[in-house]
Amino acid sequence: MLERMTDTLNKILSVFSTFSITDFLDIVMVSIVIYICIRIIRETRAIQLVKGLIYLAVVYGVVRLLNMEASSFIFKAIFSNILIILVILFAPEVRKILEQVGHGATAKNLKAIIHPGVAVEIAEISNAIESVCKACSDMSDQKIGALICFENNTLLGDVIATGTELHAKVSKELVENIFFPKSPLHDGAMVIRDGEIYAAGCILPLTKKTVSTALGTRHRAGIGLTEQSDAIVVIVSEETGFISVVQNGTLQRDISDGDLRDILMTAFVPSGSSSDDKIITRLVRRIKK
Repeated sequence: MLERMTDTLNKILSVFSTFSITDFLDIVMVSIVIYICIRIIRETRAIQLVKGLIYLAVVYGVVRLLNMEASSFIFKAIFSNILIILVILFAPEVRKILEQVGHGATAKNLKAIIHPGVAVEIAEISNAIESVCKACSDMSDQKIGALICFENNTLLGDVIATGTELHAKVSKELVENIFFPKSPLHDGAMVIRDGEIYAAGCILPLTKKTVSTALGTRHRAGIGLTEQSDAIVVIVSEETGFISVVQNGTLQRDISDGDLRDILMTAFVPSGSSSDDKIITRLVRRIKK
């Protein structure tokens, strides 16, 4: 055992003895490329494919460790052609990466490495929730339809790309103006990210499962998005004025603005809101960016 440890230590020391500035730059370059690629694809559904591939790699490692020959043959066939598989699976993302590099998006990502920005405070998220709840209450009384998505851990880059980016502070008046009938952005979904109105007029994927005929397109869209992500969607019905909320594909109809506030606060504001909670929240938000 001691000989093995000594041999391993000697191998490590031999690697560092030949380590040069060129090797350091090489590692930094590869790290930056990987970081930029992850930042670009993580706002798309491609991130789910990446998670799936990582899961397969872990399973492959276990299969190899247990010497399961039949399973190893199948996994070996898959991973021997992994480059071709990646190009086929991520063709749109590869194109997007090249386009953004050409348009200078890489410079923005490099700046983000050095200065990732300040994470949102819990107070901003609380203010956004409070403003949305008040706006929904008013729109419910007036039977004005609304579709509002609260982004959670799964980023909604694909959805945001279908609408108009606003990057505006959430207020009751602005939410009501956006969904006012015949306003330019009233007929789509609003996406709230990190306590701000990130985009509006967005198109959501419709659910493919059978739903009640009493539910309209807004409800089908809200259910569809929450089936594909962990977002929470708030809906105000134009026909009945009912406020509904959708989580994980499950619809809660005809809830009060107080119930809506409780649901959103529970999901997005850490209980107790201690200083430790705020630090953890800042770190999580910074990683998300």
